Amino acid sequence: MLFERVYDGDLAQASYFIGCQATGEAVVVDPRRDIGAYLEMARKNGMRIAAVTETHIHADYLSGSRELAAATGATLYLSDEGDEPWKYGFEGERLHDGDEIRVGNVVLKALHTPGHTPEHLSFLVTDGAAAEEPGYILTGDFVFVGDLGRPDLLEEAAGMAGTREEGARRMFRSLRERFLSLPDYVQVFPGHGSGSACGRALGAVPSTTVGYERRFSWWSRYVESGDEEGFVEALLEGQPDAPAYFGRMKRQNREGPALLGELPELRRYGSEELARLLQGGEVLLVDTRSLEEYYRRAIPGAVVIPGGEHLATSAAWVVDPEEDGDIVLLARGEEDAQRMRNHLIRVGIDRVRGYITATEGLPGEPVVLVPPEELSGGNGTFVLDVRARSEYRAGHIPGAVQLHVGRLRWRLEELPEGRPVVVHCQSGRRAAIAASTLRREGFGEVYELEGSYEGWARARGRGGATASPPAPGASGRRR
Repeated sequence: MLFERVYDGDLAQASYFIGCQATGEAVVVDPRRDIGAYLEMARKNGMRIAAVTETHIHADYLSGSRELAAATGATLYLSDEGDEPWKYGFEGERLHDGDEIRVGNVVLKALHTPGHTPEHLSFLVTDGAAAEEPGYILTGDFVFVGDLGRPDLLEEAAGMAGTREEGARRMFRSLRERFLSLPDYVQVFPGHGSGSACGRALGAVPSTTVGYERRFSWWSRYVESGDEEGFVEALLEGQPDAPAYFGRMKRQNREGPALLGELPELRRYGSEELARLLQGGEVLLVDTRSLEEYYRRAIPGAVVIPGGEHLATSAAWVVDPEEDGDIVLLARGEEDAQRMRNHLIRVGIDRVRGYITATEGLPGEPVVLVPPEELSGGNGTFVLDVRARSEYRAGHIPGAVQLHVGRLRWRLEELPEGRPVVVHCQSGRRAAIAASTLRREGFGEVYELEGSYEGWARARGRGGATASPPAPGASGRRR
C-alpha cells in the first residue's frame, strides 16, 4: 500500500493519497482545490485515481473533491449521514456507516463519527495485502493529535443556533463508542495540524495512535469515566474565534464548489494601468511586501498581507470574492503569482487576474504609527484589538475593544463613526491586514500602534505607557 500525506501549511490542512501498488488504483481523501499535487503523485507512481472522498462538509477551506473527480473521472463518494437540512446538495455516490471504498487490495470503511459536524465520517484503512484488520484511521476533524474537532462551528459559522452543545454530546458518544473501541495500535491521521482554527490546541506532529490518545489526551478521562457533563463543558470552553469566511466555505462546500478546469494565464500589469484601475475601484491589489516596506509606503486601496505569509487564511479574513471582483497580486514574478493564486483558490478566491512586480509608479503614503508611550486619552480615540479572544483574555490594553481580524470586515457597524481608530494585534502583522482593510472600506483616521501589543507591554514595563486610549494626532510617527 502507498500512503502519502499531502500537507498545506497555509491552512494547516492534510489530505491523503492512498494507493494499491498491485492494481495501480488510488483514492484521495479530503483533497484541496488546486489538484496538481495529486495528479503528479498519481503520474509519478503509475497509478490511476479511481476514487475521491472527504470526511465532512468543511468550514475552513473549499474542498477539491469535486474538482479532482471531474479531472480524473474518479468516483466521488460523499457522506449521506447526519441531519436534514445539512446534507450535500450535489451529485456523488452516497456513503453510510459501514460502507466501503475499495481500490485494489486497499479498503476504506466509513465510520459515522458525528460531533464536529452531524455528517462527519472517519475512514478505517485496511491494507489487504498485509493484514485482515485495519491499521489506520483517517479522522478528519474528529480526533486530532492531542485535541478534538470543535463542535460549535455550525452555530458559529453557519448560524445554526443551539447546535454546539448537541455537537459536543455527539462527540462524546463518537469517542466512547467508535474511537476508544479500536485497538491501541491503530494509527491516527487527522485532517488538520497545529494552527488550524478547527480545534483549540492541535498538536504539531502529523499522526498519533488510538492508544496514545487513550492514555494522554485531555479528554480521555472524561469519556472513560462517563463524565459527559464535564466533557461538554471542557470541550466548549475557550474555542478560538471562527473567521467569518467559514460560513461561506460551509455553504459552498455543501452546494458544490464551482469547477475551475484549466486556469487561464495570469497577466502582468504595468504600474500606470494598475494605478488607474485602483483609483477607479476596478481591481483589488493584494500587497504582499514586508511589514517594514508597507509602513514606509502604503498603497491606497490595497489589502496588505505582510510577506504573503499564510496567504489563503489571511486573504479569506478580509477579501469577499462575492463582492470584490478582480484581484491583482504583488508578486516576485509569474511563478510566484501562480503559486499565490493556487493558495487563494483553496478558499474560493478565484478571480485572480494578474500580477505586478514592483510598486514604483503606484500612489503611496507612509503609515502613521502611534508610539506606545504616547498613549494618552481625552480625544475619543477608539482602540481596536484584532487578536483572538484568548489573547485578549491573557492581557490587553485597558479600554481596547476586541474584534478578531477574521470577523472585522463583516462587522464594521460595530466601529464608531467619526472617531480615530488605532489598530493593534500582538506584533503588527494582523493589525496591518485589518488597518488596510478599514482604509479601503472608507475609514479616514486609521492608525497602527507601533510594536502592537508587545510594544505597549514593553513600554508599560518601563513605566512609559498609561492605561488611557491613545491620541495619535500629529505626534504619531510616519514610517
